[in-house]
Amino acid sequence: MISHAAPSFRIRPIEARDDAAIAAIIRRVMPEFGACGSGFAINDPEVDWMHRAYSAPRSAYFVVERVDAHGDGTVEGGGGIAPLTGGDADTCELRKMYFLPSLRGLGAGEALMTRCLDAARGFGFARCYLETLTGMDAAMRLYARSGFHRIDHAMGATGHGGCNTFYLRELTTD
Repeated sequence: MISHAAPSFRIRPIEARDDAAIAAIIRRVMPEFGACGSGFAINDPEVDWMHRAYSAPRSAYFVVERVDAHGDGTVEGGGGIAPLTGGDADTCELRKMYFLPSLRGLGAGEALMTRCLDAARGFGFARCYLETLTGMDAAMRLYARSGFHRIDHAMGATGHGGCNTFYLRELTTD
């Protein structure tokens, strides 16, 4: 019997074998929102070795796989947290959270956000910061639903000079 159930997703920690898939996703999604050129993650060399970058202390990166009826998964998104470069020790940054269009609207964003914020709390962070840009409207709605509040200035030294919208969330409350 053939199952016609809608595909689901699963979230797991990144593995070295996922590096090429995540790099391709980031480089495909960012231009959708005009995020090209200097100051954007598309040119960040870390994009090519995410597994290694997020093996650092107090860092975690998760991939989201679309799962078919046979249980086979294909990486279609990801996101992570790491200490905020140039920030205080109590603040992490939500980083490189991108999904292919085929994964959007399935609840994967909220599930991944929960996983990232739980990891941040587990690492002892008190706040989570993120940067984005005008036009990423669905992402901004997710941030607001997840308890992030817009702030009027950048924090730390992320190197993402192309971003123009900034959010912060206290992690001590839900």
